[in-house]
Amino acid sequence: MSRKAFADKIRRKDLVVAPGIYDMISAHMADQMGFDALYVTGYGTVASHLGLPDAGIATYTDMIERIARFCDLTHTPIIADADTGYGGLLNVAHTVKGYEKAGVSAIQIEDQQFPKKCGHTPNRPVIKIEEMVRKIKVACDARTDPDFLIIARTDARTGLGIDEAIARAQAYGEAGADVLFVESPETIDEMHKICQALDKPLLANMVTGGKTPILPADELKKVGYSIVIHPAAGFLSCAAGLAQAFGDLKKNGTITDATPMYKFSDFNEMIGFPAVWAFDKKYSED
Repeated sequence: MSRKAFADKIRRKDLVVAPGIYDMISAHMADQMGFDALYVTGYGTVASHLGLPDAGIATYTDMIERIARFCDLTHTPIIADADTGYGGLLNVAHTVKGYEKAGVSAIQIEDQQFPKKCGHTPNRPVIKIEEMVRKIKVACDARTDPDFLIIARTDARTGLGIDEAIARAQAYGEAGADVLFVESPETIDEMHKICQALDKPLLANMVTGGKTPILPADELKKVGYSIVIHPAAGFLSCAAGLAQAFGDLKKNGTITDATPMYKFSDFNEMIGFPAVWAFDKKYSED
């Protein structure tokens, strides 16, 4: 799907469900499953790349190199987390240009103070609403393709309440954001309130173990959401699988039938070895 086709789908408020990708294995696997979009999770990418918490430690350079690789080797539209824009207004403009050039279809920018933190953890103060409005205006002006979508996220709910979060999202929409993202509502009633108050496409963040109730995509569509992301689905399930496999190996000295394993032949197929074998066959010596 092209960037324009994806943008048109979002503008129509068609339902888009996006799994979280964080490394090239998760990116390859999700890309081949027919999703309408993939979501580059900051939490997962920082954890897999740096082995550190998502607490404002990763830089623009850390992220853009990974994101460009995701875009280069996948075909599905990518929504990418850009934290706070990695600094002030000039940094936001630079970030937007870099993400757009890399091939991202939608960039997410949030109103947390630096250093930012994962949206389902405590102690996330936000900047003044006027400052974030300027960031959104800069982001919109910095893009060269009007189909490169700007997602404005507010983290105000946790510290300032749902009404302040909705008011901020409304202001960010008026500043030009294409998609609004009120992070971590804590009840289904709050989710309804968000969707009733805002008329732009809305994003729901489904984090297992997080603050927001987990609902199926069709129910979220009925509530009023257009984009549903599951940023932690990949890395949490991978961590569970690693814990099972490594624990099995430590206990038994081998991997037993108790540990489910992805077939090696299927992994070869998924990661692209058939193309290597075809190349070798074509150019091998007689």
